[in-house]
Amino acid sequence: MGVIRKTKAIKTLLNIFENNHAAVLATNLVTQLKDEMNKTTVYRALDRLEEDGIVHSFLGSDGLKWYAKCTSCTSDHHHDVHPHFQCNICKKVTCIPLDINIPSIENYTIEKTAVFLTGKCKDCIAN
Repeated sequence: MGVIRKTKAIKTLLNIFENNHAAVLATNLVTQLKDEMNKTTVYRALDRLEEDGIVHSFLGSDGLKWYAKCTSCTSDHHHDVHPHFQCNICKKVTCIPLDINIPSIENYTIEKTAVFLTGKCKDCIAN
């Protein structure tokens, strides 16, 4: 599809992801942007950014959807196959820069995988 028209919603979300290295909870984005755009606009813009390979989404331990900036994805294929980690103390969610090799399984085509880890982050361990 490609981001052809950078609407105000797209520009706002791009700015958030450029300035935030942690993953962002979709419902927090809706709350954060409630004075600028409605919930439907936020979700449509997130869908568009994901289709364009700019962000990727995953479900957290609570079943809610998180988004994080992609590093080398395209509109044709998401290359970010890595685990995500949520700290049980501060609740921050981050992408773990670790490549995961997905095995080939006869008679199956794997299109998406998710590995979600929980524990304590280095900042919370230090405190």
